[in-house]
Order: sequence, then C-alpha cells, then structure tokens
Amino acid sequence: MVKRALAAVALSLVTLLGLTLPAYAVTLEQKLAALSGFSQPTASSAVSWRSAWQNQAGWADYAFDWSTDLCSSSPDQPLGFDFRMPCRRHDFGYRNYKAVSQFPANKARIDDSFYFDMKQVCAGYSSIPRNTCNGLAWTYYQAVREFGTLNVTEAQIERIRQAAEQAAQPAEM
Repeated sequence: MVKRALAAVALSLVTLLGLTLPAYAVTLEQKLAALSGFSQPTASSAVSWRSAWQNQAGWADYAFDWSTDLCSSSPDQPLGFDFRMPCRRHDFGYRNYKAVSQFPANKARIDDSFYFDMKQVCAGYSSIPRNTCNGLAWTYYQAVREFGTLNVTEAQIERIRQAAEQAAQPAEM
C-alpha cells in the first residue's frame, strides 16, 4: 500500500516537473485571422479588440505588440474629445501587420477602423460638439490615410484640416 502511494506521488511529481507541455504555437494564418478580426471598422470588431487589450495575457501565444504612442504627435484628446482608445487600436493594427509583413494590404482597413472608432467617440455627444468632434475625426483620418507611415507634424495636420473644411463648405455662386 505504501509503495503504491509513493509510486503515485512520484508519478505525479514527474508529470508536473518533467512533462510540461510546450507553449501553444500560433500559426501565421491564426495570427492573421485574429488581426483581421481585431481591425474591422465595426462595433463588434472594436469590442473584440478592446476585450483582448484588457486581457493581453490571454493572447500571449500570439506575441502581439500592444505598445502605443497613442495619437503620435497629435493631441490624444483634441478639444477634450478622447481619441486615446481609437489611437491604441490603430497603433495595434499598424505595428502587428508590419511585424508580419502584411501592412500595405491592410493599411486602408486599419485607417477606416480608426475613423469608425473616432466616430463612435463622437456619437456620444450632442449635435454641436458632435459636429466638431466629427470634424476632428475626419482630420485625423485624412492625416493617417495620407501620412500614416510617416511621422506627421502639426503643420501637416493643420493643412489637411483646412483643406477638409474648405471641401465641406458649400460652393459659392
């Protein structure tokens, strides 16, 4: 009886100490599928990404880059509108698609998702502030579409904002 108990304990220790399973290896296809799911311009994609962002340890096998500089050289909260979370998801898309050499084919969708996220922020405001917020969102979106792979200056953003404002004004007769 004692020998049987000792053998069971020894077997349990060997199993715990020596036979640990290797980490789950995520394939490139699985990583790309997750990236695609996290970078769509939809509410469900944004919710999925935010859930993953809040539980990064649960995605450790994917070796995602969760780092961010928020809105880069642009204000993270222009005029008080909080674009930090849209900027985080945008950085996530850029960094992770670049890491797997799939960035050019996915840049437009990542940028579209950024605009979607900012419009979601704006939707929480009443009409006048919402219009201002949407104008800023459009400006940020145009900036990343045009300069998303570059370091953008405040002067470049201001030029795009002015051009967007002029384009939005009705033509004078």
